[in-house]
Amino acid sequence: MKYLAQIQAAADNPKLLEELYQAAQQADDSAEFRVDLLTSYQATPDNILYTAWYYRLEPILAETPEKTKRSPNWKLAIPLGMVTGLIFWALSGINLTYLDDVPSLVILWAPIATLFALVFLAFTAKRHYWRALGVGVVLMIACVYVLLLVWGQNAQAQKAYLILMAIHLPLLAWVAIGITILGWKSSPDDRFAFLIKSIEVMVAAGLYLIAGVVFGGITIFMFQAVSINFSEVLMRLIAAGGVGLLPVLALATMYDPAVNPIAQDFSQGLSKFIATLMRLLLPLTLVVLVIYLFVIPFRFAEPFNNRDVLIVYNVLLFAIMGLLIGATPIRPDDLSPRLHSALRSGILAVATLTVLISLYALSAVVYRTILGGITINRLTIIGWNSINIALLGGLIFRQFKAGRQAWVASLRSVFSIGAIAYLAWAVFLIVATPLLFR
Repeated sequence: MKYLAQIQAAADNPKLLEELYQAAQQADDSAEFRVDLLTSYQATPDNILYTAWYYRLEPILAETPEKTKRSPNWKLAIPLGMVTGLIFWALSGINLTYLDDVPSLVILWAPIATLFALVFLAFTAKRHYWRALGVGVVLMIACVYVLLLVWGQNAQAQKAYLILMAIHLPLLAWVAIGITILGWKSSPDDRFAFLIKSIEVMVAAGLYLIAGVVFGGITIFMFQAVSINFSEVLMRLIAAGGVGLLPVLALATMYDPAVNPIAQDFSQGLSKFIATLMRLLLPLTLVVLVIYLFVIPFRFAEPFNNRDVLIVYNVLLFAIMGLLIGATPIRPDDLSPRLHSALRSGILAVATLTVLISLYALSAVVYRTILGGITINRLTIIGWNSINIALLGGLIFRQFKAGRQAWVASLRSVFSIGAIAYLAWAVFLIVATPLLFR
């Protein structure tokens, strides 16, 4: 909601509102302006100026549902997906490992898929070509950096660093897509909309994967039934090549590159399903967290003695962050006032309990670090825990400070700050850890 604050500031100033509309048209943001104007009108329908603007824009607003209907650019997405799949297949060979231990595809799949996703975004939107090229080059440099710097470490540090990069290079690749779409100067609303669309793309990719596994399994069993067994090369083509198709196809399915993130369609189909699912999971998550808090005193020493428990806590923390993002309304008018109040209370309760559990887990990591010294894994966990705890703490603080009227905008602001913090820490881990741990 890029123009919402400015529209509300011009609630009694016709000249300023007209100038704002003209500026939005020149910036090709008139669709965002109309959405924000409609939101302001629905919040204060007795405002005469908003009412006049509503009826002025009513014919355009009425056409909006038709404009959201689009046909994905399959002519570009399918060839790019096929090329990605072929590269995945080529890198999936048993002997193609890095340092004789980690498969090359595990390290490189996300950057490779992202390069073709950047091509899809730029050529479908017909803009930001140089931005996409620059981001792609930086991403490739980061991959080369990772693969070269790992040689300067001892064997234990090499393996630990490569495993971390298998997790963090996909995060860097996701950030690269975000920078290509948003640029360096974006509003919190656009960043939050990008986060929501990212979740939708991942869910769509998961659904494609399930369908592909079912189809591939049936195909293999059908041929095995007539005593025809596929070779190892063909099996890899079906498995790795099929997975390579998914990223670009999922992106094409869920995201329209020609429209800014905040102007995407969130009102129907999979978008609506994911938002509803996240909100239904919220009370269930709250129940689980409450029960777990009662269990902790009886198993208090577990995370202090067992590193696997700490890994579970980290996965939980990221899952909670994704749940809170997905449950947050993209627009204030998406829910009734009663549901707004219930959703806000649920988000606050889950965030508060998660902070308590996360502080408990962080204390266990710090304890193990004091006893055994700092390692790559412990540094990584301490950093991620600290960032997520700070974000959840900021979320709780801003909710009480902003109050009920601006609670959605407050959440979006915290999550957009979180995206920047994630980028900073991921870059630090990629660049600094091979130099700190040799």
